Amino acid sequence: MQATVLFLCTGNYYRSRFAEILFNHGAAQQGINWMADSRGLATELGVNNVGPISRYAVAGLRARQIPIAAAEARFPAQLQAADLATATLTIALDETEHRPYMTQRFPAWLDRIDYWRVADLGLLPPTMPWRASKQRCWRCWNGARYRANGWAR
Repeated sequence: MQATVLFLCTGNYYRSRFAEILFNHGAAQQGINWMADSRGLATELGVNNVGPISRYAVAGLRARQIPIAAAEARFPAQLQAADLATATLTIALDETEHRPYMTQRFPAWLDRIDYWRVADLGLLPPTMPWRASKQRCWRCWNGARYRANGWAR
């Protein structure tokens, strides 16, 4: 069974989608037998989103020459308990923003996931989330390699 990393953000429209596609691209290039997926903690808040994925995420991926597969161009998906149960590693992209949603909606999982600090658009210059996500995805790839080989971290 392939190991999975599940990236969470509020709407599953920008940060988590970017991290998912970036991770999968890098994992394929690195030969790591892990796959990323992503979900939103409160997709109902994205009623004004246009299209299946943020234009900023698309632009950031294109700038890095990372193709977006048809399956990755899906519309945002709401997090379900089954998603948490099947993921090998789950990462909420902004602890300040996402811990309250986890507390309210998935309290049993609150301290069983990792939290990063990748702020949403409007809170950082547009290039900052890309850099933070890329640096942290490299850490994920390295962590995936350690787990896949049974090495202690």
